[in-house]
Amino acid sequence: MLNDLVKGKRVLFITTRNIDYIRNSQEKKLLEKNAESVEFIYSTKHSYPLRLLDIYGNIVYEKVKGLFHKGKIYDCNIVFIGFAPQLVLPVFKSFFHEKKIIIDFFISVYDTMICDRQKFRDGGVIAKICKFFDEITLRFSDYVITDTKAQADFFIKELGAVSEKIETIYLEADEKIYYPRTQVKSDELKDKFVVLYFGSILPLQGVDVVLETIRKLKGRDDIFFDIIGPIPQSLQKPIQSNVRYTDWLSQEELAERIASADLCLAGHFNGSIAKADRTIPGKAYIYEAMKKKMILGNSSANRELFREDAMHGFVTMGDSNEMCRLLPEYINKNEREQSKIAY
Repeated sequence: MLNDLVKGKRVLFITTRNIDYIRNSQEKKLLEKNAESVEFIYSTKHSYPLRLLDIYGNIVYEKVKGLFHKGKIYDCNIVFIGFAPQLVLPVFKSFFHEKKIIIDFFISVYDTMICDRQKFRDGGVIAKICKFFDEITLRFSDYVITDTKAQADFFIKELGAVSEKIETIYLEADEKIYYPRTQVKSDELKDKFVVLYFGSILPLQGVDVVLETIRKLKGRDDIFFDIIGPIPQSLQKPIQSNVRYTDWLSQEELAERIASADLCLAGHFNGSIAKADRTIPGKAYIYEAMKKKMILGNSSANRELFREDAMHGFVTMGDSNEMCRLLPEYINKNEREQSKIAY
């Protein structure tokens, strides 16, 4: 167990994502609770290439300091590499000599770039390079963290990960921001059944299924869709009276909008990208923390944590017709619940 591995140890935490990223915050909290001490190497630069250069420079600087028996690398027992260890470990493995190396293999470069986003042809040179960096990163590691068991199985079968070195730790929402609160609707929505969806609009999330559902329910004035995220023009979002689009909100504003919804769409809803079946959407953890009813894609990963009940419904991934049939059922349930409360 990770808790046991870091207990009483001096840990150096390296990440290429912003330090308040949901996964980094979770691991930072875990390490600070269990380790003797935790030092950090990360960057606050907004540009990812500049952030990498900043981090690389800090690692080199700390290694040079170590020549004089001081510095973060010299002082630690464990090097924990968070987001995208493929961009750090293959480059600096020799710097971490005799240190135990733990990585969070949150994403596979090969799976993300080739299978999920399909940026390059599978079997081509770029695909082989991506797979090589995944494989060598796993080989260089002493312990590997994944976010679902389904992902762990994929890494074992496709990338040669060793099952004995893997632990699955599910994501957690930031409960300082996302917590249960009283539902408050604006005057124009108080008589509507509000269905909320938010996301970064990646292909595996299946926002096209959500948009197709909205399109098919154009005549349902009793349903209002609140869609948050930068939807590209290529998806041709339906413009109609029962939908609102918002490109971006702060986390605090997002939490308020979620609180005002009657039902939240979690996903993943894409039915053709294999990674969608192996990952639990981050928004599902947020909805769960806020105790909101949600609809999830019927995936292997979602079934690891959630069961069908009053708070959780499942739809076949890629099937907007099924979602169209399910939403009125939630409206009817909501009306019955409201009647009981009024009575």
